[in-house]
Amino acid sequence: MFLTAILGLGPLVARAADPQPYGVELRPTGDAALDAAVKDSSTLLSLQDKTPVGGFALLQRARDDAARFQEAARAFGYYDSTVVVTFDARPLDDPALVDTIDHAPATPPLPVTVTIVPGPRFHFGQVTIDGALPPDVAPSLGIATGQDSVAAAVVAARDRLLTALREASYPFAAVSLPPAVLHRDRRELDVSFEVATGPRAPLGPIRFTGLHDVSEAFLRKRLLLQPGNPFSPSTIDRARQDLLSLGVFSSVRVIPAAQLDPDGALPLDVDVAERKSHAVDVGAAWSTDLGANANVAWHHRNLFGEAEQLNLTAAVQLGGDATTKPGAQVGAQFIKPDFLRRDQSLEIDLNAVDQNLIPYEQRALTERIGITRKLSPHWSVQAGILGEQEEIRQEGVSRGYTFVGLPLSVKYDSTINLLDPVNGMRATASVTPVRSLGAGGTYVITELSASTYLDLGNQGRSVVALRGLVGQVSGAGVFGVPPDQRLYAGGTGTVRGYRYQSIGPNFADGKPTGGTAVSAATVEFRQRFLEHWGAAAFLDVGQASADGKPFSANWRAGAGAGVRYYTPIGPIRADFAVPLIPVRGGDSFEVYVGIGQAF
Repeated sequence: MFLTAILGLGPLVARAADPQPYGVELRPTGDAALDAAVKDSSTLLSLQDKTPVGGFALLQRARDDAARFQEAARAFGYYDSTVVVTFDARPLDDPALVDTIDHAPATPPLPVTVTIVPGPRFHFGQVTIDGALPPDVAPSLGIATGQDSVAAAVVAARDRLLTALREASYPFAAVSLPPAVLHRDRRELDVSFEVATGPRAPLGPIRFTGLHDVSEAFLRKRLLLQPGNPFSPSTIDRARQDLLSLGVFSSVRVIPAAQLDPDGALPLDVDVAERKSHAVDVGAAWSTDLGANANVAWHHRNLFGEAEQLNLTAAVQLGGDATTKPGAQVGAQFIKPDFLRRDQSLEIDLNAVDQNLIPYEQRALTERIGITRKLSPHWSVQAGILGEQEEIRQEGVSRGYTFVGLPLSVKYDSTINLLDPVNGMRATASVTPVRSLGAGGTYVITELSASTYLDLGNQGRSVVALRGLVGQVSGAGVFGVPPDQRLYAGGTGTVRGYRYQSIGPNFADGKPTGGTAVSAATVEFRQRFLEHWGAAAFLDVGQASADGKPFSANWRAGAGAGVRYYTPIGPIRADFAVPLIPVRGGDSFEVYVGIGQAF
């Protein structure tokens, strides 16, 4: 009975306290970097709404945070800092604090205040390197006596020293950090770096693993690494990235051996995973002027075992107020990398076109053979020969054209993302002499286009995009050039808000004739918000003239705005634009929908 009575006593039975709502105030320390580190390390903040707890667990959470805040202050050089955490003005060492928390009302939430007094900042005292440092390795540690003793600077200095040693062909070099010596009386911190270089070694035998359809002989010829080369992590990574750029691998890993071979060299394993040889992709776009565009492509990434590409494409164009009836296009493209020499590719294109635009209707077969040479990571040049046989109907008159051209171009591209560039620049300068094999003569088409992207916040969320285009036909008048070779403005590529090809000189019936000069410019602001959404606002200006001189015709301007939905493959874009200066026969607005930014 006595035992039963004891077990039945309600006040002696332990039970969990109810979770206590609370609000956290982190008082500024005067050091923005320290404030950010404290905020990021605080479980009081990160678990505030996710994991509510009772008084005892909440008190332990605060004590753990106080220790973390102290470590954060020391990491920024504040070795005499103090940290005070209070619950409703009560300190953590208050013996009644648990009971106070458990009996606090749920509303308003219990106030939790964090006060950090950093105190004076310590500085680096002696900075030494212990161990035999090779005479040809003279790294810049980036820290020196008198600088603020920030822990991240010490770690960065160690990494720079280790990188310098490995770049000097010491693959097994190691740099350790012995405990620092703190001098509170001088407010100084002595740090040292302990160096063990290990043996210096060149590259040894290179073995490929994971190959199935790609030729090993081709890869060995292309590889930027050869046995006997100095060991260099940066060179190894460039070689890895270069193999990935072929487009036939989903991954490339270069794995150094754990020890040197009997000859004192370091063997490497190049482990690759091949992508599927075949791929199919589909695409779609829609605009009020050109209507719906649906396209499909079939790709072979490794036709003959040396990363040769075969691309077959087909597209249809339906509707649109700048077209007279549906159109279609089919094409075939062959690309041979490393043609005759490294970083030089051969490209052969064959296309058949049936398009029915307001200025003209065209049936054409085009052929092009070109060579592209990569000069540097950003620069490339192209040269080739093209031919075209076509029949064009304009103003009720059909005429056949046959001509050949010699396209020459120089390209610069420092952007990273093809569909959504946020920084860098793209520019192309091209000159194409053209010779008509019929009754026409010879003329030259010159174009210069460029776009640049300014990342305002260095996070890719607020971007100003600028675009410019200048083109000119020299050596022939408007009617000495086939209609499809003339220069036009209007549409998504030049001035949005105007129907495709509607800006420029016209026939008596108002249909565009095309010109021999074009100029256009765009400024666009792109802003991302939330996780997947964004918006854009833009202003386009442009003109096309028939006298062969850019900037000589009447300017037209279009303005608009759009929304973006960001997907893993790129943003889906929808833009609405209006013409600010109407043209004869033009529309009051245009709408453009597609994948990727406008430029």
